[in-house]
Amino acid sequence: MIRQFELVEQVKTYDPGADEEALNRAYVFSMKAHGNQKRASGDPYFLHPLEVAGILADYKLDASTIITALLHDTIEDTLATEAEVSALFGSEIGHLVEGVTKLTMIEMQSDHAKQAENFSKLLVAMSEDIRVLLVKLADRLHNMRTLHFIKNTDKRRRIAKETMEIFAPLAERIGMQEMKNELEDLAFGEINQEARQSILARLEYLRDEGGGLVSKINDELTRTLNSGGLNVDIQGREKLPYSIWRKMQFKNVAFEQLSDVMAFRIIVDSVDDCYKALGIIHSAYRVVPGRFKDHISTPKPNGYQSLHTGVLGPDQHRIEVQIKTQEMHEIADNGVATHWTYKQQTGNTEGKQYRWLRELLDILEHAAGPEEFLEHTKLEMYQDQVFCFSPKGDLITMPQGATPVDFAYAVHSEVGDRCVGSKVNGRMVPLRSELQNGDQVEILTSKAQTPSPTWERFVVTGKARARIRRFINSQEKEQYLQLGRAILQRAFREEGYEFTEKALAGVLKVFKQLSTDDLTAQVGNGHVPARNVVEAVFPATRKRGDDKVIAIDQLRQKQGKNGARGKGDNSVAIKGLIPGMAVHYALCCHPLPGDRIVGIITTGKGVTIHTIDCETLETYADTPEKWLDVSWQVGSELADFHVGRIHLTVINEPGSLGTLSMVIGRNEGNISNLKITNRSREFFDLMIDVEVRDVKHMADIIAALRATPAINAVERARG
Repeated sequence: MIRQFELVEQVKTYDPGADEEALNRAYVFSMKAHGNQKRASGDPYFLHPLEVAGILADYKLDASTIITALLHDTIEDTLATEAEVSALFGSEIGHLVEGVTKLTMIEMQSDHAKQAENFSKLLVAMSEDIRVLLVKLADRLHNMRTLHFIKNTDKRRRIAKETMEIFAPLAERIGMQEMKNELEDLAFGEINQEARQSILARLEYLRDEGGGLVSKINDELTRTLNSGGLNVDIQGREKLPYSIWRKMQFKNVAFEQLSDVMAFRIIVDSVDDCYKALGIIHSAYRVVPGRFKDHISTPKPNGYQSLHTGVLGPDQHRIEVQIKTQEMHEIADNGVATHWTYKQQTGNTEGKQYRWLRELLDILEHAAGPEEFLEHTKLEMYQDQVFCFSPKGDLITMPQGATPVDFAYAVHSEVGDRCVGSKVNGRMVPLRSELQNGDQVEILTSKAQTPSPTWERFVVTGKARARIRRFINSQEKEQYLQLGRAILQRAFREEGYEFTEKALAGVLKVFKQLSTDDLTAQVGNGHVPARNVVEAVFPATRKRGDDKVIAIDQLRQKQGKNGARGKGDNSVAIKGLIPGMAVHYALCCHPLPGDRIVGIITTGKGVTIHTIDCETLETYADTPEKWLDVSWQVGSELADFHVGRIHLTVINEPGSLGTLSMVIGRNEGNISNLKITNRSREFFDLMIDVEVRDVKHMADIIAALRATPAINAVERARG
């Protein structure tokens, strides 16, 4: 435990002008305020804010942040008030402590909606002053270090999961890699303790077997680089258990197959020396293909810079090498804390410099509610990056799997809304295409364009999805308003009354709606029957038998298709069925002879055949009694033609559809249904049902289509 005089002396070593008297007053004030409060460990509660202050002092943060850390729980957990804190320590400290307090202890909230709402508060608070986030991260780090004292297993797991999903990514986003690594590893130990212990045991075995392998490799790398005329400092280390486990899961490989359990940081004097060191390493050792990354010329969004490469190092050991300057090294570990100089900023907040923070604020503005905001934010924080360039050379960073639509919204919200097409490296591509590192992307816009609902299916950034969903919701609500108003006018007229907005205003509380527009929209989308509204406004209205309301889902069942394909009998022999059972082929996956299949018993319908990988089967996971183990009869694939479905993207030019049908016909397929699902100036997306004999026949047709210049993309539909 750090003591009072040690904390003050530590702050004075890196900030000689720090207000020593204010630090001592904050220490005493916090200790008295928390009084006899105890933590789950049985220790005095005051030790917690003291340890949080010590963590931040290790990062050499300013005295105001240290004082905030000492006081961060006083307003929430004691009788102290913001006015009292501001009077004693100044408005700046009062504002910071209040900013942390407003988060209302996210870890104490088990309700998901409350957690999402508090995360929104955290974002707003840290956008005003990034030090609020720094205190919150240090607070969470100390809580994770003492998590084992909490006896409630469910509570421990919930806090660990929240740490993994929210706080560790936030630490990474502001470049505090050391804190992020410790948060992840502590959470991993609670969420999957067995896996962590297994990896630790394997690392221990490697250490025993290697007998100082890290120091041996370290010495040889030093000699190699010194002989090339470089002055270097090399730090060898084992990766943390969670980092190893995540790589094992991502690559789907065993521990022994990993190439970078050991990582070596090479610290040099300048950027030029970074590239010189890389040349020496690549000349001396064989490079592992696909492992080189240049984060100096294209830094990560959090400011991280380094050269990464993988080589077969000394004694043919596969190792990861990171090459960076001392400044890059400090920023890599401590991020925003490394270059925090608040005295020179006079009120300008460091948080404003982060583009990703501005993106999150934009998502917050356009999200329908806190839970949707949290969903979109996770999309922004979790995924690896892909780097693309605008025609002017501006670098845009997005998650992997990003599309031109994501790029357009990253440039500006208006550009995304008006996007009609895209060129990647000078070539027109569909808007759903995945972008790759180094792509140059040009967005074509039109003032007449609005966001397409189909975009939501393939965008991966939270900003794009929030903006598209907001537009869709506004459009849907307007349509529901018009439909609901027409339905209500008719319902009122049938009873001999005149429809007015004033009449609806009187029954809003009955239907738990905030405005007449909300109630009208609920009628339009079928959630509130118009008859119920009339009866609420005029209770004496006589109920007539022909006004019974049919539930939406029942109506769909009456009007929908029954899933059969023309024939309801067992037109193709399938093994594993009871004789005489009606057989239908699922319209969601279109099974073909040769597919692995499963039968699902449906009351009043017989058996529906699905492919084994059909997504619809997830809905039957809890009813194993409905599953039948079935397979195609040998030779049955020749008995009849079956319908398979394919999705295509076709270039919009004369003759494309004719070429498409000709290729299918030449390969003995027959188009039974064709639907254009999306169209643009350059491309058409089609859904085509084709009669084929079996899986092989379908594969032959798809192969022929892929070889056709008019076809941009083709794949078999799976759901």
